[in-house]
Amino acid sequence: MNHVEQLTTASALRAFLDEMPFQRGSAKDAGHALHALISEGLDRLPLPGHGNTSERWRSLGAVAAFDLSLVKLYEGHTDALAILAELGAEQPDHGSAWAVWAAEPPNARLSALGDVDSQTVLLQGTKSWCSGAASVTHALVTAWNERDEPVLAAVDLRHDRVRITDSGWQSVGMQASASVDVSFERVPALRIGSPRAYVERPGFWHGGAGIAACWFGAAAGVAAFVARDARHRAGPHKLAHLGVIDTTLCATAALLRETAAYIDRSPHADAMAATMRARLAAETAASLVVTRAGRALGAAPLCRDAHFAQLMADLPVFIRQSHAERDEASLAERVIEEGLTSWQV
Repeated sequence: MNHVEQLTTASALRAFLDEMPFQRGSAKDAGHALHALISEGLDRLPLPGHGNTSERWRSLGAVAAFDLSLVKLYEGHTDALAILAELGAEQPDHGSAWAVWAAEPPNARLSALGDVDSQTVLLQGTKSWCSGAASVTHALVTAWNERDEPVLAAVDLRHDRVRITDSGWQSVGMQASASVDVSFERVPALRIGSPRAYVERPGFWHGGAGIAACWFGAAAGVAAFVARDARHRAGPHKLAHLGVIDTTLCATAALLRETAAYIDRSPHADAMAATMRARLAAETAASLVVTRAGRALGAAPLCRDAHFAQLMADLPVFIRQSHAERDEASLAERVIEEGLTSWQV
């Protein structure tokens, strides 16, 4: 498939979403919205590292500002398309909806049974944190082969030995992402790439930075409520909150643009430090915006505005996809190793 033609833009996504009927907090509506975007061809984002990464991230941010459960599904689908392209796999049929399920909790380990050199495997076990499991048709899943090597496999979720449960998610925030446990009983799947290819490819970090763009987009969406309210009911405290929000978002946006430009300039370079920096900055910005917006606007929009309330409930849960202090420590180790070259204007 040619990934240069008919690429999606953030403005096209906003225009479509603004006209789309949508019930916030509904997993069914999130799934229907994902399929509507795919049917309209609005899932064909620029591939990361191909010269227009910033537009890819603006598109993710636009969907995130609309609804975070939807972007959880949409980001997973578009990430799957990028992974398949990077690893040289056949692109999926138009209309199929994909997810990427790569969480590796200790109590839910998926096995890839069969000849370790074969392109086909049998998936056995349970996978946790499977966002959109009831809505997507296929998934890229991480598993472990019989040499205890990590592999990536593509699986058709319509197989009769795939069981999508209703367990594994209790949070009110991000509830519509329906991130449940999925069980596999010797389900045939196609291995994608060689063992370890998924985590060793340059795009692993590019995709991680795309999550930061989702966090940022949602934070900007929350901030827009503060800005609109301040135009009509400005007071010194509300304006002070908005000033801090603006400063934080502008700084984070600049870092995301710089990170996207770096990925486009050096698509095969190790982007670990740049991605960690962008993710931590976006996480910090999102946390600040949630706190400041709540203080600036009070309880009324939290109780009476469905869009604002959903963003405020979802965003604190979504940013916990960050590993917090563990990521901070990993970045610090890289800073010590590489020197302070990034601390320059």
